[in-house]
Amino acid sequence: MKHTSITRISVSIFTALSIPSALMAQQAETPKIAPPVGQPVVEEKEVAEIPKDLIEDPHVRAELGINEFTAPSIRLIFDDLDQLTPMPVKETQHILPKRMPLSRTDLALEIGFLIADGFLAVQHGHIDDIEPIAKQLSKYGRALGAGDRVNRHAKSLLENAKKKNIEALKTELSATQKDVEKELVQLKDADLAHLISLGGWIRALECASAAVNKNFTEERANQLFREDIADYYEGSIGGLHPRISAKPTFVSIREICSGLKVVMTLAPDEEPSEGKVKEITAQAKRLALLALTREK
Repeated sequence: MKHTSITRISVSIFTALSIPSALMAQQAETPKIAPPVGQPVVEEKEVAEIPKDLIEDPHVRAELGINEFTAPSIRLIFDDLDQLTPMPVKETQHILPKRMPLSRTDLALEIGFLIADGFLAVQHGHIDDIEPIAKQLSKYGRALGAGDRVNRHAKSLLENAKKKNIEALKTELSATQKDVEKELVQLKDADLAHLISLGGWIRALECASAAVNKNFTEERANQLFREDIADYYEGSIGGLHPRISAKPTFVSIREICSGLKVVMTLAPDEEPSEGKVKEITAQAKRLALLALTREK
């Protein structure tokens, strides 16, 4: 199944229908008041549209609409790529330094990578990899101020790894992302929640594109052509606080996402090509290297 611009149109329609009618009425009735003379005009923050199949909680749209606290589910990103297994997990693996990053943005991106690696381990039956991932998640959770929440999930990950309970492992990894996000929102650091999701997507795209590049078929390649996801993350980065979005690393990541959005867009009668897959693979590798380049 191809993902074209029609996907985004459908998402936009779905989003519009999902906003509570009372909220829409309130927005329509509330006049815009000009700021006092001499005061700058503060524009409302634009919220990037999340592809509807990456919203984990089906009630999120009904209750909250699309808002700055909602981020795509790493679990659903991997569910979308399930047809590409086996993927070259070990060949694309990143060994994180033993020293914890000093920057909270680096912490968030790397947590996204760790959660993604957890899903890759579960998908490929590498259950022995869950223990070190769980221990790393606990360390990162503490560093971000979400230690209690993450510790509970890390303990459950270890227990279910021993039982080889695949579905429970996926549930705990997904819950880890959501609970860290909740803690960050409470700490008024919601931007970092988006970076966790971004890190997970980058790791997924890197591994999935390498798998298709290694064993190309049009059917497998179609799983990569999600221009709506690239479009979301480009907009999401632009909506972050300027102290984050203006950093050279995030400027470069946003530029790559913009380029991927173009490469991933297929015309109605166009099939994915090996050349485009190679380009996606190369850019995904660049994204991973940028995301794991720590601030000095």
